[in-house]
Amino acid sequence: MADGRPLVRDRLAIIAGGGLLPRYVADAARAHGEDPYILALRDESGPDWSGFDHQVTSIGDYAGIGAAFRAKGIGRAVLSGSVRRRPEWRDIHAPLKALAAVPSIIRTLLKGGDDAVLKMVIRLIEAEGVRVVGAHEIVPDLLGSEGPLGAVAPDAAAEADIAAAAAAALALGRLDVGQGAVALGGRVVALEGAEGTDAMLERVAGLRAAGRISARRKGVLVKLCKPEQDLRADLPSIGMETLHRARAAGLAGIAVEAGRSLVLERAALVAEADAHGLFVTGIVPDRTEMQR
Repeated sequence: MADGRPLVRDRLAIIAGGGLLPRYVADAARAHGEDPYILALRDESGPDWSGFDHQVTSIGDYAGIGAAFRAKGIGRAVLSGSVRRRPEWRDIHAPLKALAAVPSIIRTLLKGGDDAVLKMVIRLIEAEGVRVVGAHEIVPDLLGSEGPLGAVAPDAAAEADIAAAAAAALALGRLDVGQGAVALGGRVVALEGAEGTDAMLERVAGLRAAGRISARRKGVLVKLCKPEQDLRADLPSIGMETLHRARAAGLAGIAVEAGRSLVLERAALVAEADAHGLFVTGIVPDRTEMQR
């Protein structure tokens, strides 16, 4: 109770993983008059949250997270940032009312892909009466738009590589494995796995250095939403680090799904891409084959 009135549960919580995105979301929420409460994931969250009301929590402590929701009047939550390590079943601390779901939770952790795990997390949060919203609903200007974001546009060879990598990324996403693929000379040369986009690009750079792929043809990185992905969590994202690694791998540019991908540090990223002759572009992939 507050001043004799029931506590209104509408405060925003940000469950913060690694990378820059959680801070973007927190700053945007504050700029719009919100007072976000930060649940920083232990060993994952990078920013200094001392300027925000916050606590550090373990990724599997659903009982503690639920208690924080109730104590802080949380009505909405955003899952934001990367998570390098999924919890072990021993790390799961569920509230009493969710004990019956623990076997299902453990099965998902052991056998499910990233999207399956995220959907499970969303269900657990919503079981606390908290509505999960997407980061793009808080910071809509981070969404990539269709077409080149800077002065450089893909040429015909790059367009062919985009088509090949997009088809591969959709197939990969259907298996709930990853969101990205690299194509070069019209053929797919790398698929994103559990190691993530940065490690995949390092692999491409190594293949090129070893002469396993052409030194003459450039290639492209494509990142797309998985076909069955819940858009409230883990939208594909790119930032300066992605651009630097794409350049180091000798790629011509990056294509992301328009309206369903996040572009961090957009102004700096576009300026850097233009300066080095790389394109960053938003595409609308053909998903009709995946729906048959």
